[in-house]
Amino acid sequence: MSVRFGAFAFHADRRQVLRDGTAVHLTPKAFDLLGLLIERAPAVVSKAEIHERLWPDTFISEATVAGLVKELRRALSDDRAGALIRTAHRVGFAFTGSTDDQAPTSIAPAVTHWLVLGTQRIELRDGVNVIGRDPDAAVSLDVPNVSRRHAQIVLENAAATLEDLGSKNGTLLGDRPVRGRVELHNADRIQVASELLVYHVSGRGVSTATQPIPLSESDRGR
Repeated sequence: MSVRFGAFAFHADRRQVLRDGTAVHLTPKAFDLLGLLIERAPAVVSKAEIHERLWPDTFISEATVAGLVKELRRALSDDRAGALIRTAHRVGFAFTGSTDDQAPTSIAPAVTHWLVLGTQRIELRDGVNVIGRDPDAAVSLDVPNVSRRHAQIVLENAAATLEDLGSKNGTLLGDRPVRGRVELHNADRIQVASELLVYHVSGRGVSTATQPIPLSESDRGR
């Protein structure tokens, strides 16, 4: 299912929401809730059905659903109550935006993420991409001072975040140690122990040629 409403485009197969071509960040459950509401629009989806579809066999409070609705309204700039998501008090919620089905040819190209290591180009996949010495890692670095599971890049709804996995020699984003999850932006430099990686993202796919990374004076001294 791919639909457009106002400045937004919802792509169920790619798990993406775009606003004028730019990715809108949503947590997985918020994305699933938006998909359910669009699928059933303009009908009201009861809280019981939302619970059953999003959290089968799991107890959650009504506050959890309310929090997801609040997240959706904030992400969709739904400042006027009921403009896109209407609350049916004590019953559930309904999507009230005007939608247009999108033909496959009108869908924007998928966003592509990749890392550059010297002259090597490593494409990243949706979900978790582990960086480390483990041969099974998505980004395998056969270097002694790199931990087996050193760090990870998580791709979710076209956004990328970097996290150190308790490595011995640490991970830097630019010149700052990585603490918790940090968001990545195009051309960010990631130092994994002694290895320098450069993160790239593009809506036009991976470039066909990769040049070696120019080293700074501090890099040359390592």
